[in-house]
Amino acid sequence: MQATAVTNKELEAIRKIRNSLMHIGRIPSMRELMSSLGYRSPRSASLIVDKLIKKGVLRRKDDGNLQFLKSLGDDTTRAQTVDVPLVGMVSCGAPMLAEENIQAKIPVSTKLAKPPHHYFLLKAKGDSMDQRGIDDGDLVLVRQQTTAKNNDIVVALIDDEATIKEFRIGGEIFILRPRSRNKQHQPIVLTKDFQIQGVVVTTISEF
Repeated sequence: MQATAVTNKELEAIRKIRNSLMHIGRIPSMRELMSSLGYRSPRSASLIVDKLIKKGVLRRKDDGNLQFLKSLGDDTTRAQTVDVPLVGMVSCGAPMLAEENIQAKIPVSTKLAKPPHHYFLLKAKGDSMDQRGIDDGDLVLVRQQTTAKNNDIVVALIDDEATIKEFRIGGEIFILRPRSRNKQHQPIVLTKDFQIQGVVVTTISEF
């Protein structure tokens, strides 16, 4: 298949969109993209977005929101990477990796995202795990699995909300422990009213 040619402006737009996803967890609005690219009209940004949709970089979902599919120009590293979904807000009642929750597909080294396991990326919120090296805004790489061992850092789904905590088993009781210098965070004590979505493999502080 012939390589898709992109202009310098399109590559710049890809970088702006990717940076926005990494740092604030969403694709920029047309006005934000307009401003960051130095345009005077949102229409100019919209035209670039339309071109990126045609070239398979972006996709417009059923709800009208954009999804980031790939970065063009990264072909030299494709053999050593695997596309990992970046998950946004978890929709009420929907599986974490449902289409509406996936914000982007990010190339991650297979040295981190080791096959044959499946992985996803999640943006950490708050400071409840800062003593385990996970700070507010960091990306965490998560290996999908429904079980965990004592002291694993897990992503658990409680009432359709994802939380990152240290996992402990105490007989019939499961404890999700914060590891934070902020003493306001308290352990969450559960029985079976939660789901383990995966185990955190590593933290990505800078992207």
